[in-house]
Amino acid sequence: MAKMSAGLIMFRRTNAKLEVLLVHLGGPFWAKKDAGAWFIPKGEINPSEDELAAAQREFEEETGVKPTAPFLSLGQVKHKSGKAVTAWAFEGDCNPAVLRSNTFQMEWPPHSGKMREFPEIDRAQFFTVETAREKMHPAEFDFLPRLTKLLDAT
Repeated sequence: MAKMSAGLIMFRRTNAKLEVLLVHLGGPFWAKKDAGAWFIPKGEINPSEDELAAAQREFEEETGVKPTAPFLSLGQVKHKSGKAVTAWAFEGDCNPAVLRSNTFQMEWPPHSGKMREFPEIDRAQFFTVETAREKMHPAEFDFLPRLTKLLDAT
């Protein structure tokens, strides 16, 4: 069965431009990757957990910021791996340089027997939709045209 994740996109409007907050995954695998290595803050949905509640929990765990309503539904996308991601957007602002993430442990270097701790998210940044197209994982970029359409309709 494919994994199910839920996430939130924080957006802000500056100088008549829409910007979205994206996160870069921590740990050694992602350390030197940039293009296609930025994602929306998201995580797996716990059994019997409401999808929006999971998205809010994951956003706070990965950024240290408590998201605030209203939340705009952006539907679902699927990664090539089969993982489904459901997302919402909310308007907000923060200083990405001071965001804090939870951590995880893994053996590093491989086969060394040494466990190291890494932040789940090593950095966050606001990007315009145009720049996000280059930075984001392609499957998750599909959320941004949906967000733009929703905001244009209001």
